[in-house]
Amino acid sequence: MNLYAESSAVLSWLLGEKDGTAVRRLLRAAAVILTSDLTLVECDRVLIRAITVKAISHKNADSRRKRLRSASSAWYVLRVGADIIDRARQPFPVEPIRTLDALHVASALNARAAVPDIAFLTLDHRIRAVAREFGFGVVPKTLR
Repeated sequence: MNLYAESSAVLSWLLGEKDGTAVRRLLRAAAVILTSDLTLVECDRVLIRAITVKAISHKNADSRRKRLRSASSAWYVLRVGADIIDRARQPFPVEPIRTLDALHVASALNARAAVPDIAFLTLDHRIRAVAREFGFGVVPKTLR
């Protein structure tokens, strides 16, 4: 399976949340993983926020950041360029959709042009609905 990995799923794995185990299994089994540089920025920002509000230690955040860096070194990271921005500015089949979510969906559409049989790895209910409307397979199939 080929995957577009969106931030909600990656963060669930990275932070050890309830659906993180399923996400980890899907990431390990994937032949090709594509993501947006937005995903990596969002993950780093969540770790910075967690340190700031004292939810995790610097050491814990560094460990998670290293884990993300190691995993994502094998991923194809799409840059948010003009084509993705232009698509994100247009309407989507399910609205309303938040700005960052629109950028993820536009990135996945861009990724699908290069890798036609790509599934959308996301835990976000709005993104899941939009992705299905665009004909993506959405994983994990069920959420806890």
